Amino acid sequence: MAEKVNLTFSYPEFICARYTSYTYFLTLFIMRSVNKVILMGHLAVDPEVRQLQNGHALTSFKVATNRDWRSSDGERKEATDYHKIVAWRKLGEACAQYLKKGSAVYMEGRLMNHQYTDKKGIDRFGTEIVADKVNFISYKKNADAEEINLVEVKE
Repeated sequence: MAEKVNLTFSYPEFICARYTSYTYFLTLFIMRSVNKVILMGHLAVDPEVRQLQNGHALTSFKVATNRDWRSSDGERKEATDYHKIVAWRKLGEACAQYLKKGSAVYMEGRLMNHQYTDKKGIDRFGTEIVADKVNFISYKKNADAEEINLVEVKE
């Protein structure tokens, strides 16, 4: 269980020549960075599983998200963005087992950037989302009702 900690201090005690402002102090010592991605969309391709030498599963797939807007002349525009997702170990195995192209998902994870050299010797850069939690969404609609099921799988 997380323990709540209240820090109380007076402004002049912590300001010295090195820390010229209270905001700078807070930025250095108290504020933390956040690397969190939340996506809800549909799989653009079937998941692809690789078994690594250490026995862990690495599953990768793309999630498509849609966005729409109105242009300056009032015309409705629409675009689809594709996001590369990787899921490790048990989460990756579950994604490979239960997801397929077109499956609806809600997922949370973090951005990871990487650099590699391709076969032609050119340096390439890539960004992918490492999944921490994936919710499988299924829904059925009939004449009487609409049924939505949600299954959550965590790393």
